[in-house]
Order: sequence, then C-alpha cells, then structure tokens
Amino acid sequence: MTISHLDLNQDPIELTKALVDIPSPSHHEEDIANAIEQALKPLVHSAGVELARFGNTVCARTNRGLGSRIVLAGHVDTVPIADNVPHRMDGDVMFGCGTVDMKSGLAVYLNAFAQLAGSEELRHDLTLIAYEGEEVSTEFNGLGHLQRDNPEWLHGDLALLGEPSGAMIEAGCQGTIRLRVTAHGTRAHSARAWLGSNAAHTLVPVMDKIAQYSPRDITIDGCTYREGLNIVHLEAGVATNTLPDQAWMFVNFRFAPDRSSDEAMAHLLDVLGLDESQLLPRGVALSEPGISYEVDDVAGAALPGLGQPSAAALIDAVGGKVRAKYGWTDVARFSEMGTPAVNFGPGDPGFAHKRDEQCPIHEITSVSQALKTYLTT
Repeated sequence: MTISHLDLNQDPIELTKALVDIPSPSHHEEDIANAIEQALKPLVHSAGVELARFGNTVCARTNRGLGSRIVLAGHVDTVPIADNVPHRMDGDVMFGCGTVDMKSGLAVYLNAFAQLAGSEELRHDLTLIAYEGEEVSTEFNGLGHLQRDNPEWLHGDLALLGEPSGAMIEAGCQGTIRLRVTAHGTRAHSARAWLGSNAAHTLVPVMDKIAQYSPRDITIDGCTYREGLNIVHLEAGVATNTLPDQAWMFVNFRFAPDRSSDEAMAHLLDVLGLDESQLLPRGVALSEPGISYEVDDVAGAALPGLGQPSAAALIDAVGGKVRAKYGWTDVARFSEMGTPAVNFGPGDPGFAHKRDEQCPIHEITSVSQALKTYLTT
C-alpha cells in the first residue's frame, strides 16, 4: 500500500499534476483513494468535516447548517495508461492520463472543498465525493454503489460533476437505450429460396422505420437537446449461397431529459413497430420467422436544473456560458435522487481517453475561480 502526499490547498494546477502522477486506472484506485483520504483527514478536526470511505470511494461533507447543500463529485479512475504518466508540460498545456477525464476537475473540487470547508465566506454546505470505477462497467461505479447503499450522500440542492466541459456548464444529460433487435428466419440454399425465410429481409421494415425517423429537438431551461435514433451495429449471413436464418442489429436511442426511461422505451417500441410480447431473453429464438428484441442497456436522462435558485449564481459565475450535455454522464444518478446536476470541469472532452490527453491550464484556473465565486456568493 502506497500513500502519496497531497496538499489540497496548493494551486489546483499543481494539485492536478500531483493527481495525474498517481496512476489510477480502473480497478487500481487504492493509492489515489488513500492519498485523498489522508489529505482530507485534517479537516475533520479543523473544520468539523464528516469523512467516510466506501471501498475506494472517499466522501466528505460539512454540516454547518447553511441552509443549502452543493455536491461536488468526481471520479478518481482513468482509462488504462498509454505511456502518458507522469504528466508533462508544453507551454501552458498539461499532458497526461486524466488531465481531462477528470483529474483536473477533481483537483478543482478538492481544492475548493479544502479551502472553504471551514471558511466564513462559504454560503452552502458542501459534500465531496471522489469515487471509483467510472470508466468501466456500471457494476463497478462507486457513485452507483452510493446511490444503492448510501443514498444520503447524493442529496443536495445542486450537484456539480467535474466532467470535462470546456470550463462552461453542460447541463443535465440525455438518456440512452440500446436494444438488440433480431429477425428470425429459416436457413435455405439461395438457389431454392422458396424453401426458407430470409431473416435479413425480415429485418428491413424495422430498419426502414429507423431511416425514416425524424428526431426532435427540445429546449429545457434554455438548453437545446437533440434526440437521435440510429442503427449502431448490424450482422447477418451464413454463407454466400445461403439464406440467413438470423439477422440482428443494435439500435441506440438518445433521448432528451423531458422523457423518463419508461416513456422513452414506449416511444422507441412504437417507432420500431414492436411490443412487449416480442421481448425475449438473450439466446432464445422464435420458433417461427419473425422479430424479437432484448434490452441491452438503459440509462436515464437528467434534467438540467438551471431553473433552481441554487443554479442561478453558478450561471452568473461562469458568465452565462451554458450548453446542453448530449452524452450520458453520472449527473443522471443525482437526478434520479431528486438532486439537479450539471457537468462543470476543465478540458475538451474530445481529448478524453487519448494518448495525447491534454488540458490548457488556464481552464483549470478559470473553473477554480468560478467555483469559489459561486460557493461564496
């Protein structure tokens, strides 16, 4: 076991460097969790902070009775390292695994929590969550574990997630549904096609419905979300002289946060011309030609929550720079718990997971200043 020393009060740029230099690919977060926990311990005595650890997820919160609570959350894990740790600097750009996703955002949040937890300037009670397992399967997600086992840690008036957002607010997130739609047929030689049923042909009418679908745009709290329905994977075929007895595709529906997951599913099935009687477990085939489907993945959307009084000062602090979040993030978990949430962190998400992952250091400073302005206003 290794415990690296972290100074949470140092400039967030320097703190980002220190976090990046602690390797923490998913499933190997113990060292960074140890370092964060040790760095937070002095606040238990100096500021009355409550500190807890669940696996490699570290949580801390103030209980000063300030009348409102802001949650600051960021994941400690990264994708596998690609010869990009430790960090390196090139002018005012920091390179390294996690500089964007999302150790720079985590550094800003840790620094703000450490400096303001006991400060008279603080205007909201704070909860800090540094969680494991975001970059891998949902079953390992530390925030998901809190949602299931210790949901009180997710409660607040507004939650900020340090996902890279280009130093502006990316509000809420869209939900996603992925269905595996399968056509079942009867195999036959292509020279005697009348003896079989071509599963690929059976799938075509559903494909055509998707191709003809017109997704909607909807504006919520000034943020425009653009829905999308697409075939993202397609397979069929046995041999070049054989009618396939099975053809299948993954269909992905990205839906706006005004729809619940159930409403989105009902809409998707209606568009595809399917109903619940065609839902089959994976590996089970129809006994006669036809269409079945199975649910491969569902993740709910999150409303932007910018109409909440607690969000108004945040919008002011970033100069009104707000846009919708199209991809899914863990803000949805807060939304499910009744806590409005936004994404707010340094860095271009287009550099996430890349070998040349990089973050302009002025964005770290910008997010840090805006966050502290917000929390003390």
